[in-house]
Amino acid sequence: MDEDPSRSNVVRNGTNGSPSIEAKITDIARIGIVGLLAYWSLTLIAPFAIILIWAAILAVALFPAYARLGRLLGSRRLASFLITLICLAVIVAPLTAIAVSFAEGLQALLARLADGSLSVPVPPEYIRTWPVVGERIHAVWSMASGNIEALLSKIEPALMQAGTKVLGKVASVGAEVLSFVVSVLIAGFLFGSAERLAEMAQRFAGRIGGQRGIGFLKLATATIRNVARGVIGVALLQAFLCGLVLSLFDVPAPGAIAFVVLILCIIQIGPALVLLPVMIWAWFTMDFGPALLLTILLIPLFVIDNVMKPILVARGLSTPTLVILLGVLGGTLSYGLIGLFLGPIVLSVAHDLLMVWARSDAAPEKAAAPAVGDGELEPGNI
Repeated sequence: MDEDPSRSNVVRNGTNGSPSIEAKITDIARIGIVGLLAYWSLTLIAPFAIILIWAAILAVALFPAYARLGRLLGSRRLASFLITLICLAVIVAPLTAIAVSFAEGLQALLARLADGSLSVPVPPEYIRTWPVVGERIHAVWSMASGNIEALLSKIEPALMQAGTKVLGKVASVGAEVLSFVVSVLIAGFLFGSAERLAEMAQRFAGRIGGQRGIGFLKLATATIRNVARGVIGVALLQAFLCGLVLSLFDVPAPGAIAFVVLILCIIQIGPALVLLPVMIWAWFTMDFGPALLLTILLIPLFVIDNVMKPILVARGLSTPTLVILLGVLGGTLSYGLIGLFLGPIVLSVAHDLLMVWARSDAAPEKAAAPAVGDGELEPGNI
């Protein structure tokens, strides 16, 4: 029996110009294949996503320095090689030293707790006069100085849980430092493809949001550079100098102190919370000369961010301290050592983009533009 031509035409072309059943099936198949390939691709790169994102952030943050060095040397390849070496020396090497020293200090503390050789001095009486918490702090401190085993047994459940997490983080320090090294190397290779990558980023942003999308991209680039250089870069410098000075004077646990200084500087609190007790301890335990010299060397660390940030930050840093703090805590808990730096940058970019989007009456492409001389987002400048 022959097929009805009119029925066959309806199946193929639909009625009233609407898509036919065959066309709908074809579209569904195409969407399914694209979705499958996208899911498969994301699954394959998921283990390396954080490393790649951090490498891209480093490339964006360091591109102005790479461009200037390339023009000075007359060779982009040599500039990329030198920038990579400088990053490994300035970022990875001090970070490795701080992390290893922190891990060694923590292990030494746990060992002294285990063999009972850890001693705690008697608390001063004036602590009792502190409002609200003075009596409680004095009682706990007195228990620790008289019978630290009893105190440890009292807080053993919470201590064991926290200790397990801390030891897990310490054990992963080596892998996280290796991730840093890989990210720096990838960022060095990205410099060579900067023009093509910047052009692709602009096209993608333009397809998504037009000129507004390009404005958002410029804002994200400027924010990455401001936070990476003006916050994280200065914090790394302060932590490295702190660790170096404390090591020269044989201060106990210099890596752990430098690591705490790094975190405090990233969240914009500053190193005074840690370095002031160190200076007081030095005056009580050292001779006059070494204590004075240590104090003189530590005092500039209190103000170094006030000097460096105006130089490194192209625009005024508008990201609230709370956003950076949440980025530090969330990034560290989620992604470890890389998350300590990745978290505040990602949240800062998200915050700035959200603020510009919320101000719908403002032109984001004007608000997002970096300052002159900082390198606007043009092809080859990302």
